[in-house]
Amino acid sequence: MQNNIFTTMRSLKIMDGCKGTQVFAINPSGTTTTTTNNGGSGGGVGDKLLHHLQDHLRVNSTRSRSSRSSLSFQSPNPIGNNLVLDTLLPYGLPSSDLLEPQIEPSLKSVDFVETLADVYRRIDHCPQFEKSKMYMEQCAIFRGLSDPKLFRRSLRSARQHAVDVHTKVVLAAWLRYERREDELIGSSAMDCCGRNAECPKASLVSGYDPESAFESCMCSRTPGGEEDDTPCREEDDIPRREEDDDDFVMVGDEECSTSEEDGNMSFCIGDAEVRCVRYKIASLSTPFNAMLYGNFKERRREKINFTQNGISVEAMRAVEIFSRTKRVDYFDVRIVLDLLSFANRFCCDDMKSACDSHLASLVCELEDAMLLIDYGLEETAHLLVGACLQVFLRELPSSLHNPHMMRLFCNSEARQRLTMAGHASFILYYFLSQIAMEEDMRSNTTVMLLERLGECATESWQKQLAFHQLGVVMLERKEYKDAQWWFEAAVEVGHIYSLVGVARAKFKRGHKYAAYKQMNSLISDYTPVGWMYQDRSLYCIGKEKMMDLMTATQLDPTLSYPYKLRAVCLLEENQIEAGITEINKIISFKVSPDCLELRAWFSIALEDFGGALRDVRALLTLDPNYKMFHGKMHGDHLVELLRPLVQQWSQADCWMQLYDRWSSVDDIGSLAVVHHMLANDPGKSLLRFRQSLLLLRLNCQKAAMHSLRLARNHSSSEHERLVYEGWILYDTGHREEALAKAEESISIQRSFEAFFLKAYALADSSLDSESSTYVIQLLEEALRCPSDGLRKGQALNNLGSVYVDSDKLDLAADCYTNALNIKHTRAHQGLARVYHLKNHRKAAYDEMTKLIEKARNNASAYEKRSEYCDRDMAKNDLSMATQLDPLRTYPYRYRAAVLMDDHKEAEAIEELSKAISFKPDLQLLHLRAAFHESMGDFVSTVRDCEAALCLDPNHADTHDLYAKARERVNEQLK
Repeated sequence: MQNNIFTTMRSLKIMDGCKGTQVFAINPSGTTTTTTNNGGSGGGVGDKLLHHLQDHLRVNSTRSRSSRSSLSFQSPNPIGNNLVLDTLLPYGLPSSDLLEPQIEPSLKSVDFVETLADVYRRIDHCPQFEKSKMYMEQCAIFRGLSDPKLFRRSLRSARQHAVDVHTKVVLAAWLRYERREDELIGSSAMDCCGRNAECPKASLVSGYDPESAFESCMCSRTPGGEEDDTPCREEDDIPRREEDDDDFVMVGDEECSTSEEDGNMSFCIGDAEVRCVRYKIASLSTPFNAMLYGNFKERRREKINFTQNGISVEAMRAVEIFSRTKRVDYFDVRIVLDLLSFANRFCCDDMKSACDSHLASLVCELEDAMLLIDYGLEETAHLLVGACLQVFLRELPSSLHNPHMMRLFCNSEARQRLTMAGHASFILYYFLSQIAMEEDMRSNTTVMLLERLGECATESWQKQLAFHQLGVVMLERKEYKDAQWWFEAAVEVGHIYSLVGVARAKFKRGHKYAAYKQMNSLISDYTPVGWMYQDRSLYCIGKEKMMDLMTATQLDPTLSYPYKLRAVCLLEENQIEAGITEINKIISFKVSPDCLELRAWFSIALEDFGGALRDVRALLTLDPNYKMFHGKMHGDHLVELLRPLVQQWSQADCWMQLYDRWSSVDDIGSLAVVHHMLANDPGKSLLRFRQSLLLLRLNCQKAAMHSLRLARNHSSSEHERLVYEGWILYDTGHREEALAKAEESISIQRSFEAFFLKAYALADSSLDSESSTYVIQLLEEALRCPSDGLRKGQALNNLGSVYVDSDKLDLAADCYTNALNIKHTRAHQGLARVYHLKNHRKAAYDEMTKLIEKARNNASAYEKRSEYCDRDMAKNDLSMATQLDPLRTYPYRYRAAVLMDDHKEAEAIEELSKAISFKPDLQLLHLRAAFHESMGDFVSTVRDCEAALCLDPNHADTHDLYAKARERVNEQLK
């Protein structure tokens, strides 16, 4: 849908200002206000706080306070305030000496556009059976970007082009892990999502079939189309013959007799004889054929002694039966394992394959896998090991802490055993090591898995990744000599970014000047980018340090370290308010726990306990396990210390506060209120859902999906659970499945959220007139269902957007006006659009001004207002938008287009390149490619098109431009 603002409710990053009304106001009286939540009538907050602090001080009385910085501001009650601050800041104020930029544990290029273009070219020209490996390289490149959708798309492509069982098993499990289905209550590791790409059964089938990878799998439905609830065959269902029945075996309804007349030879084991058909046994393998029909004495014997061959009578009878039936599914598991061993010893390939396949089909749970994987490894049973491996991988991350399973992966001998069974690979250890790093980067398990990753690395990019990540982990473990060695190894195989690690390790080992020279050389040898100056600043002092930090921000305004360090330096100069202003600059467009922690730290120093509590609650929403003050205090504990210092709210008060902050586009404040409400009512699924919407607006997708899964888990009804499952599917790229969930929910109970989900999913495409009418009907149905003002305002806003696209401007204006009447502030943008389409440009400008005034520092509002004014005013608005949120790409594209119109081609290219250097965006790359084409630079056009197509291989306009540019390049080469 063109110019569709339908997505603003869930995906656009609206919140830009963090200076709004505090979530928690400080109690002005300090001693007289009583809490209403605990039912107590005596004792003010001040008295309770005093006791609380005294208790805390007793617990922490042994802690050293030598590191605490003194505060220069005056207080009416210095003794009481010092007591409070000593309690809240037991580890002092932040110090610039303790701040360091993080070394990213991913591949990072000094020329990212060229890297993208190169990967696209190689994917486009590689043989089809090699595409899966190429897409894995693309995955590794995208891993370092902020958009997880790019990584997941490449991962799906790698699975789509997978050929062998091992690759399918690993990638299917990885796709499942990316959705974190392990967090969904009631889900099982072996549950099938209904698509071949993630189906546990389809993964055990070898072969190249990219077209069917994302089709419905066979195990998810019966021929009649209904779901099959029996994914694994249970052992108890297998028909077995009786122990004393030596003469026949049941195969389904057939009776297979073994009689004296049929047999023409016997295998003797001890005193027992197993009667066999000679040519049937001979057909099992070349060794048997040679023994029974070759130049061996056994060819003339009717009875052959097999006592010393390590096979039981029962197993030999099973061999005889298999020789005639070619089936093992009616034998006991123990017998099948004996047959597997026999098949390996005597090279019976068909028997081994049958045993392997049958045993693999029995592996449904982790317990099964633990029992059978050693047999599989011992007998190199590829499918059995694959099935066991699959269960383990689909149980991640919990199975990572299973010592019995991890011994199968961590040491070199274990990797060699997996190699023999065809199940040791770079992608296996890439998957395992990434999860291990997320769980605990410093653990021995992480180190061992990364070492195995390095052993499996064969290609240059694989070695770069493995060695670099080992360097990062060793640095975290404070093993600086080893860290330097691994970083240098990564540099030797071509990973230039690892020079940052080399410098850091040298610095940690006391060689500061050597580290400075290292970074200086890097800056001089390559086109400078922000992270180079950021890391060099660590080895400078004074003005040179500040200059490097300023250059780093100019080249890459998304780097958080320069803002943090400047803020702390201001704090050390007793300019705390200026420090907060500095850290606000990055929080306004890039929210992260560490930046929120720093602002909370400053707020405590200013005795702004309400602001501190807001930020701590918000960062705990992003990371519930976050530890404050350099990892020394859990965030939840700080919340408990701050709570008595602010005004207490009832749940009804919280709803009012949430309404106000949601309406004023204060997403961080809203997150804090929701966190407060969930502390009182942790099972409220509606609040979890609200939380996920706020996190999506703040571009915190991982945390948003976690909240959405919690909402699903705490659902009080089936129809509600289906809605949240639908949103989970939609947000992970499964639109059709999301629609099915919405329809199923509506069939159970008509609800606002179900209709809204269905309308939203349908509108996520170019709508024709009929489809638009249907979406309008769905939104109208949603509005007829009970809901609160927050959600109804969003529905009205979306309905207005569909009316605008249907050219029903008066109806759209009514929707936006009604939304504004219930304080849905974002509707100002839709109403401005209506005025603009009616040629009321001044009214549109004024409407956007109202949005800017209500949602302070709103970059998107400044950006949109620029469309409704003259060029000079537009330039000012777009300059403000870039200042507030440098990640917004429209301002760069607009300024570049203006420069091209003024025939300033080089400056236009430079304007786009400035943004591309820290945000390689499809639209930016496409526009720069078009500019290069207009200037006759077709080689640069091809490169930018290839980079853009690497980000979105289906972008039609870029494909057209790419084809034209390649033709011109070929003409020039003739």
